[in-house]
Parts: sequence; C-alpha cells; structure tokens
Amino acid sequence: MYTLYFKIALRYLLKNKLYSFINIAGLAIGVASFILLMVYIRYEHSYDRFDGSENVYRAYMDYLEGDTYVAGDAQTYNQVGPTLKKEFQEVEDYVRFYRLGKTTLKNQHHILEISDGCVADPTYFDIFSQNLTYGDTRTALTEPNTIVLTASLAQTLFGDQNPIGKTLQFFQGSSTLVKVTGVLPDLDQNSHFKIGYLISYSTLPNLEAVGDNIKRPNWNNNTFFTYLKIDEKADATLLQKKIVDRGMTEVQDERMNIEPIEDIHLYSNKPYEAEANGSITRIKFLTAIAFIILILSWLNYINLSTTKSLERAKEIGIRKVAGAQKQQLIVQSLLESFMLNIAAIIIAIIIATLILPIYNEFTGKTLRFEIDIIQKLLPILGIILLGMMLAGLYPAIVLSRYTPSKALKGKVRTSAQGLHIRKALIITQFLATIILLIGTIVVTKQINFINDQPIGSDLNNVLAIQGEILTNKSDSLLRADFSVLSQELKQNSIVLSTGLSNTYPGDGYDNLSSFMGMTYPDGTINEQKVWYTYEANTDYFEVMGIEFLAGKTFKETPKGYSKDIIVNAEFVKEVGITNVEEALHKKVKFWGRDWNIVGIIKDYHHFGVKNPVEPMVLRYTPTRDVLLVKLNPSVTSVSGYNTALNELQKTWSSVFPSSTFNYTFLDKKFQKQYEEDNKFRDAFKIFTALAIFIAALGLFGLTSYTCIQRKKEIGIRKVNGATIFKILKLLNIDFIKWVGVAFFIAVPISWYAMNAWLQNFAIKTSLNWWIFGLAGIIALGITLLTVSWQSFAAASANPVDALRDE
Repeated sequence: MYTLYFKIALRYLLKNKLYSFINIAGLAIGVASFILLMVYIRYEHSYDRFDGSENVYRAYMDYLEGDTYVAGDAQTYNQVGPTLKKEFQEVEDYVRFYRLGKTTLKNQHHILEISDGCVADPTYFDIFSQNLTYGDTRTALTEPNTIVLTASLAQTLFGDQNPIGKTLQFFQGSSTLVKVTGVLPDLDQNSHFKIGYLISYSTLPNLEAVGDNIKRPNWNNNTFFTYLKIDEKADATLLQKKIVDRGMTEVQDERMNIEPIEDIHLYSNKPYEAEANGSITRIKFLTAIAFIILILSWLNYINLSTTKSLERAKEIGIRKVAGAQKQQLIVQSLLESFMLNIAAIIIAIIIATLILPIYNEFTGKTLRFEIDIIQKLLPILGIILLGMMLAGLYPAIVLSRYTPSKALKGKVRTSAQGLHIRKALIITQFLATIILLIGTIVVTKQINFINDQPIGSDLNNVLAIQGEILTNKSDSLLRADFSVLSQELKQNSIVLSTGLSNTYPGDGYDNLSSFMGMTYPDGTINEQKVWYTYEANTDYFEVMGIEFLAGKTFKETPKGYSKDIIVNAEFVKEVGITNVEEALHKKVKFWGRDWNIVGIIKDYHHFGVKNPVEPMVLRYTPTRDVLLVKLNPSVTSVSGYNTALNELQKTWSSVFPSSTFNYTFLDKKFQKQYEEDNKFRDAFKIFTALAIFIAALGLFGLTSYTCIQRKKEIGIRKVNGATIFKILKLLNIDFIKWVGVAFFIAVPISWYAMNAWLQNFAIKTSLNWWIFGLAGIIALGITLLTVSWQSFAAASANPVDALRDE
C-alpha cells in the first residue's frame, strides 16, 4: 500500500513541476538559512564551555556611583582571589591572570612577538580542566622563571622536538631567561580569554617591566583577571549575595562581585575586558530572523498546498467513491508532504555545506558541521521536521474533508473559515516581511551613522610603530635613541610629524590607566568617579590632529616628566567649570600629587562612538611605548604605502638594529571596533533579502493558482467589457488590503524592538517616520510587482480560450 502511495506522490510532484519547484525552493532556502544562522548562534553560546565550567566564576569589581553600585571593571586586585577563598568555604580555589601585553620570545632560531601571554597561578590547569601534551600540570607553573607554551607556539620555536627543559629569552623592556616546563594543546577559539603562553606567578618579582605595586600583595592596582572554582553543591546565587554584602574595608566605594564564566562572552561588556565580547542582543535578533525565515517557508507551503488542493477536488471525490478512507487520504497527503520536505532538507544541507566556507569568511569564525555540532543541532533539526509535518497536516485535513458529490460536480469552494485562515497566513507573511524591512533600514541607518561620525581626531595616514628593543639599555639612553629616531624620520619627505604615547584613539582600555579619587579645583573631593589617563609627549596632539580649545601642548623637561596635564572638555565639564579658559592653570589632585592644567583639548572618542566620551587626563612623559608617525597625504597608493613602510623600517633598524618592527594603521584599527556591527548589518540585509525572496516566491505561486482558478471568471468579465486595469484591480486589491493590515500591526512592534536596540548606543540615529513609510512602500511594491506579473498575464489572455475549456 505504501509503495503505491509513494508512486502516486512522486508522480504528482513530477507532474506539477511549478508547484514542486516553488515549495522545494522556498523550503530549501528557508531551512539552509535557518541552519547557517543556528550554527553561528550555537557557536556564540558555546563560549567557555569545558568540563566543570558551570562551577567557574569570574570575580570583578563594582563601583559606587551616587547611591548605586554599577558593574565597574573586569579586572580585580591581586588579593581578591586569596581573600574570597579564605573567607568563603564555597570557594574551592582561584587562579589569577596578569596580561603582559606585547612581549618577545627568542631562542637561537626564532624571534617571535606575542600579544596574548600572561602570568598565571599554578591552579590554572585544575580550574580550567586543562592537560599538558608535555610536562606535569602539578609542577609546570610552581617554580619561578618557568613558562608553558601552546602547541603551535612550541612548534614554531622548537619544531617537533620535546621542548621541556629548554630555555628562552623573554623580553619586555628587559631580558629574562625562562625555562619551558609544559606544552599546552592549542585552545579552542570559542573562549573569551585567549592564551599564547603562561608564565608562573612566582616569576612576577623578576620581571623588571612590571611595577612593584603589581608584584606585591595589594588593594591599589586592579590589573588581574581572577577566576574562582566553587563547590558544585554550593548555591552560586547565595554566594554572590554574600560576596556583595561583604563590602570592602580594603578599598573605599568598591565591592567584589562574581559572574559565571559561561555568561561572559554574550552578557559582559565591562571596561578592561580580556577581549571584545559578543552581544546577546545581536544573537536575539539573529535568532528571531532565523525563525521568521523558517516560518515564512512553512506558511508558503501551507498557502500553496491549500490553494492547490482545490484542483484535486475531483481526484479526491473519485478516491472516496472508490472506497478510500479519510485517514488513507491524510496519509497519502502527508507522504507527499514528507517527500517534498525531505527533498528540501537534503538540498538545504547541500546549500549550507557549500556556502559554509564563504559564511566562515564573512563571520570571521571557524564553524564546522562536525559530529558534536550536529548532535547539538539535532533538537533544531527535530523542530524543522516537526514544523514541516505540521505544515503538511493542515492541507491534508483540508483535502480529506471534501465530499464526493460536491467534488465530482466541481462545486468545491474554500469555506469561510478556510479563507480566514489563508488571509491570516498571508497577513502574517507580510507582517514578518515588513518588520524585517524596518529592522534592516534602522540597523543600516544606525551602523552607517556610527561609521560616519567625526571622532575628534584625524587618524588618516597615521600609523603606530611598536617594536621590542632586544638590548638592555637604561630608560635615559632609550629616550635619547627615540629622540634621534624622531629627528631622522622628520627629515624624510614622506613623514609629516611624529609623536610618542602609550595609547591612542581606538586602542581601547588595554594601555590606558584608570583611577578613582580626585580633588577638584574648588576643593570638592570625588572618590566615586572613574578617571582615565595616559602618557604622551609634546608632539602627540599635532600627529593625532586633536584641537586645543584653550592652552597649548606640554613643554619638554630635562627630567622627562612633569606635573602639567592636558584634559579634554568633558573633564572640564565634570569638575564643574563652565568655561574652558577658566580651567587653565587650575590644580587638581590625584595619586597624592597636585597637577596643573596647561591645556584643554576638544573631546574625542577614545573608545569608539558607541560609548560616551569620557573625561580624559593626559600626562607628559617622553614615553617609548608607541611611536606615532603621520605620513604625507601624497602617499595614497598601495605601492606608495609599501615604499613608505620600507623606509620607516630601514630608519627604525638603523637606530635599533637589535629589535622587532611592527606597525598598525590607526584608522583601520579604529574601524575594527565596528567590525561586528558591520557584519550584523550585512547579515540583517542578506537574510532579510532571503526572507523577502521566500515570501515573494510563495506570493508568486499563490497568485499563479489564483489566476488559474479565476480563469473563467476573468474571461466572462472581459467579454462583458472589463478592461485590463479593472482585472488587475480585481486581482490585486485583496493583497493591497492585506499589506495595509500587516503594516499597521508591524509599525508598533518594530518601533518597540528597534528603539530598545538603539539604547545600546551612546550616539544613536532617530526613528524617523519615513523609515516605516519606506518599509511599507517597499513591501507594497514587491507585492504589486509579484502579483501583477501573473495578474497582467491573466488579464491579457484571450477570454475565448478561458471559456472554451467548458
């Protein structure tokens, strides 16, 4: 029996090629889009999942602002871990990480610059459930001057040989010999904390570049990432409350807090994060798009199947007269649905597999269809199959309900209830389409608005040069060398100016210092505000194109430091001075010293325009952390840039022959902050276009069958004098009404959703009325174009051909 059902179903699908193509194409595109989006979403949710990760929490600091504590800093003091373990029995152990920034490792064959190395406690392996390829986890990080390398780093430095016991020169300002005591397997990329190598915590006192206040136990320098392993039987919520309620006698206006490591990537966006995290808001939007696309493909199938079922009325009547039972007809219809959906799923998987490499390049992730990934996606695939079967169930029930007498007489008509259901489905399609269109316009407008915002600094043709000086020289000698280097570079026609600093706009929090506690010029003491500060030399402002509102740049001093500071306009506003001129030569106090304001600069966006401008304090010092070079605007071509870079490296190497040379173009680094937002905008566009295509495909098929069903009616109307315009109006008017209904439902929903999304930005575009109007017009235009294509063909046909069929 089922073999017969299968043959009949296959014959029917092959006979009705347009019907089969539209349904399979719509379902395949919908399912492929859904699979690709869900693979990405699953990947984002997979961050920091390892054996025992549910019991690992990160400690962080809350700051008191007014009367309320707010999440302040992802980094903590080096005494947070020991204190929490000592005072709370639920805390089994802790591990501290101190990020070392850019460092250099050297052996007799290689010199490598690494940016993701850190100092760590020996408890790392237990808390993060890590094993070693070579070495012993119990002793690898217990002794001073020991280092654990990742497998890829060990391969680069030592090849295939076992590196245990071998030594490396570690450079960060000065040289330190370290012994390799372990090789760590390369870690998965879906971790918020990337590790290139680990140096034992007991090595800290031997690192000259690290400040003394970091080396000793203290509560005045929060530069450590601290992770806790809590008892699996402990109530984490209760523990968090106890830690928060403990208060801080050690530090005023701060408190400790904890958060699950599994939540950090999507839910945490604090200052001094280990890396730029993801966004749960983006993930929610993408999840909504995935389900909207999938549901649109199901609705297409239901609409087309129920419309097509009217053509099969006589077939069903004959089957019933021949003795077919209702349940047999339902099984037959479901089998057709099953075959069509299986074909769509197979094609969808093929499409998703073929597109995956391009998709990976677009997302910047390494997504794979591996066994563990497929296992995690099984519930999703189950949802797809269940939804498809339910989508096929309604048309099957409709078909089985036809009475033989009406079916054989050709008097079967869609019931009022059936019409209402079909209208509701079509309106739902239009509703989803309009919501996606509005979302696409708003997201595009906002991201473009951010990209086009002036940042208060000119980063064009500015590059930051950083290199490790592989010689042990005193700071005074190095400062003299950098002075020579600057003079030589300025003599080159490709260089406009040079400057020195330890950070720059777009560099984020990594090389920026922060502090709490300042005495204002009027004597007011503010212990709650977080202030940001960094060092720069006299030429920094010229190189960066930062304008002065009052005062001027630093004066050079023979000692290499000064108590003069330059602040931005936001700082002046924060300390209660209304006129920038009045702020000149005022004194503020922090770090136990009095500082003299000698200049006020125009506000600029150090952290990107997504964040508000922060009060900024610049201190004078001829730092050698970053050499900033402003190139001549005439250097515009790729070959010109390559020539300029070669000349810069040659000059650098002449002054520092034993060194590395690295550069970063500041405008590109600044724009990199918006990379994920730009990808989100593009993804929104692409998947909205696919959703519209699926909806239009279904609309095309629905219109085609509507025109076929009303073929005789159109012929009669034309014989009685109806014009093509009137026929088009007749066929299109219902769709226009449905678009109108969907539009009025979509506007408030879209406004609420997009207004909530815009709250994530400090600078945001406005939700203008034309956005909603444009989305409505586009939806109406697509509808009229799709429907009128078929309607015009039906209206233009010879009525004699339609009436002759009788």
